[in-house]
Amino acid sequence: MTACTCGKPPEVCVCDRLAPAAIRTRVLVLQHPQEQDRLLGTVPLLERGVGAVRRVGLSWPNLTAAWGSDPEGRWAVVWPLQLAKELPVKGGVVHVDRSGDWSDTQLDGLVALDGSWSQAKALWWRNPWLLKLDRIVVRPTETSIYGRLRREPRPGFVSTLEAVSDALVATGEAPELRADLRRAMRTMVQRARDAGTAAPETPQ
Repeated sequence: MTACTCGKPPEVCVCDRLAPAAIRTRVLVLQHPQEQDRLLGTVPLLERGVGAVRRVGLSWPNLTAAWGSDPEGRWAVVWPLQLAKELPVKGGVVHVDRSGDWSDTQLDGLVALDGSWSQAKALWWRNPWLLKLDRIVVRPTETSIYGRLRREPRPGFVSTLEAVSDALVATGEAPELRADLRRAMRTMVQRARDAGTAAPETPQ
């Protein structure tokens, strides 16, 4: 039997459905302090599935401080930027460089902001160094797996796991990785429904 390492209650744990994958792209999740106890939060799945590094807090002086060492390479932040012009979509995402132009430059790392929409915006504004990174704008072709359990403030918004899994494929990781992560999330949501431990939320 697979040991539970995600810290979730047994009824929603999906460690038995998600094996760690070796990937090239590094993943850093900046998590708002009020988000970390969410029953259906997806960051534990990213930690187990792709070795994501989670930092809980409101601000860090730079990417090096947030990552914990020299991050090296080119990084992008996953953020729902309003694009001023139509740009090519690759693998469900648009990669925008620091000048606002489309880019196909290889990325070495991704930064995701985890929390409700208002919490994510607080993280964005408290960390101005994020503006120095490239942006990954997700253009999801499917509605969020959460469904009514966690309603998003606008159509096209998805969970941290769903956004990161799309972004990882765009950086060159295997499409099977996205499928595995999404399958584990669907199982978690279904188990929560079956156990009666989750109720619909309103947008924040």
